[in-house]
Amino acid sequence: MNHAFSVVIPVLSESSIINRTVEHVCNAGAGVSLEVIVVDGDPGGSTIRCIRHEKAVTLISPKGRGRQMNTGASVARGDILLFLHADTELPDQAFSAIASCIDNHYAGGAFDLGIKSQRFVFRLIEQMVRIRTRLTGIPYGDQAIFVTKECFAEVKGFREIPVMEDVDFMRRIKRAARRFCIIPCKVMTSSRRWEKEGVLFCTLRNWMLISLYLLGVHPDRLTKFYHRDP
Repeated sequence: MNHAFSVVIPVLSESSIINRTVEHVCNAGAGVSLEVIVVDGDPGGSTIRCIRHEKAVTLISPKGRGRQMNTGASVARGDILLFLHADTELPDQAFSAIASCIDNHYAGGAFDLGIKSQRFVFRLIEQMVRIRTRLTGIPYGDQAIFVTKECFAEVKGFREIPVMEDVDFMRRIKRAARRFCIIPCKVMTSSRRWEKEGVLFCTLRNWMLISLYLLGVHPDRLTKFYHRDP
């Protein structure tokens, strides 16, 4: 079955990398029906003003990943939505792997996590994420979550909350009893947040946040522990 893909990229202050990201997605999707939608959380559009690729769809939305991804999805024409962070690269043959999942009656999926660094500690983090994803069935946003437009509409998209919108989204898909697959190929994401905040601090903070969220702490209360861009 032929599929049309809409890649939604939420951004804020990503002018230095956005053209590389858009070109990467277009090259990875050569030969498939593809649109790239970049949604800027800056009212002035500082990132989308820098985009040189003429086929990129550019939008402005209130800041926040959930809001921005919902805005992108609202104009998407593809039957498969792929939500990609601006600092993340897709693996080879990503779109054919996604199409295979959907053709096998999965509602969506994600990839294993790879981190762009030679440091051994990141290999440990990658392995922990791999195990955690398979045990819980809940990937995070930096693993390039994809979903059919039908399923996205069924669960009513992302909740517009300041953090944990990806975890909340996946939990609602699981409650809807929709099948979700993890493709055993790595997306490659930047190590910049770990490097900036410290690997141990960033890892433990993330574990604490997810634990508190699963225990019922509202995302609004978690924001004081975690300031981020989309």
